[in-house]
Amino acid sequence: MKIFNKISVSFLLVFLITTTACKKNFLETKPTNQVDAASVLSTIDNATAALNGIHRNMFTRINNQGEFGFGTIMMFNDCMGEDFVFTAQSNGWFVPTYRWTMHRSATNTDTEFPYKYLYSMIANANVLINGVDGIAGAPIAQKNNVKGQALAYRAWAYFNIVQLYAKRFDKTTTNTNPGVPLVLTSTLLPQPRATVNEVYTQINTDLNAAEILLTATARTDKSQLNLNVVNGLQARVALTQQDWARAATKAAAARAGFALMSATEQLLGYNDYSNTEWMWGSRQIDDQTESFTAYFAYISYNFNSTNIRGNPKCISQTLYNTMAATDVRRALWVPVPTAANSVTPPGGSRNPYMNQKFKAKDFANSVGDNAYMRSAEMYLIEAEARARNGQDGLAQTALFGLMTNRVPGSIQSTNTGAALITEIMNSRRVELWGEGFRFLDLKRLDLPLDRTGSNHNSAVALNFNVPAGDLTWQYVIPQSEINANPLCTQNP
Repeated sequence: MKIFNKISVSFLLVFLITTTACKKNFLETKPTNQVDAASVLSTIDNATAALNGIHRNMFTRINNQGEFGFGTIMMFNDCMGEDFVFTAQSNGWFVPTYRWTMHRSATNTDTEFPYKYLYSMIANANVLINGVDGIAGAPIAQKNNVKGQALAYRAWAYFNIVQLYAKRFDKTTTNTNPGVPLVLTSTLLPQPRATVNEVYTQINTDLNAAEILLTATARTDKSQLNLNVVNGLQARVALTQQDWARAATKAAAARAGFALMSATEQLLGYNDYSNTEWMWGSRQIDDQTESFTAYFAYISYNFNSTNIRGNPKCISQTLYNTMAATDVRRALWVPVPTAANSVTPPGGSRNPYMNQKFKAKDFANSVGDNAYMRSAEMYLIEAEARARNGQDGLAQTALFGLMTNRVPGSIQSTNTGAALITEIMNSRRVELWGEGFRFLDLKRLDLPLDRTGSNHNSAVALNFNVPAGDLTWQYVIPQSEINANPLCTQNP
């Protein structure tokens, strides 16, 4: 496969950051876009540095301005839902995604980005998975930590890529339709597309192995993947596979030790990974900013970019109105914005229901920590899974665990059946707005896209309806992969 002919730049990034002084000659004799596997696996320190490079690749600039690590894919997933509203075309960033045209062009660089990015993460993880055990003299605990995290990363990457480029997993079928190529070693050989079922089997195999390896491992930073994060990934996968019992159990285990944030913390900008409920995230410091190549350059309400000034992101009016009048989350959006009740960058426009959830460091600095998993999500996974499994009482209790924090003085829901599921899903949509979930939620539940009856601008959105199960719920495989890999078939 074309995508595997190099070890990704993420290895080099961490060596440049941490070892320039003592390994100057080494760095100068290697290609500028790769570090060979033998060097990575020569010591446990180098292997750990390579793992840290994968962590950094979650948010760093990859190539183009709109390619800021996983945050780009998060933006794609929200832009393609019905809850994320573009107010104007502005300078055009992410508009084709919002209109559902980008992901159906095999030559579009945005269609290619998730594929190349996620497979580069897989390639890096494979080097560590297949080689770290052979590092002589390294403590077993350190090797287990590196390998466990690498396995979790590989599972996470495959979970994301198979959801984008293949049909949804449906537990009522055999799921033998084409998934994505399964590459588990560092190989240059072309690989066919494994079935969706085979890909999910590998995802669960990797996560189960990571769970064992990370059971006794402590971490020093929330950018690292630990047992809680692995349990959270297992909960997400089980939810997508409609394995309700496992999803509920894993979600409850995942959130252990992560208290929900206070009402005050809700309003601080969703930009600080020291927040008590953040389970996994990236910390970004000032000298790591890429200015316009950053998640907060497009999602925040205050960074002084053309995109934010001209196209402030808003919540769907119909979704906003599902919140109780006393829900503290209502303050994260402003139905009738004025200079007195909302912040914009200098000269920025104000639009109804505009976002005040995500705050960049300041007008001139797009730095902000990125959240990839929060304990609030785990309450909602458990509640949804319990409700879909016919356990209404347990679902009500799980939902109340979150809502008593979000709606002061609330009482436990008495809804049952479909009404309870709707209540849970509405809260999930509100809670996770802008964090990269809605497109995948619609797809896994086999629901249509329906933007009608809300505040979407018809001249900007263009596309208001996509039927459930339509071919366009799949990204097409990038043409570069089709050209380089004769065994890879294209989606219809």
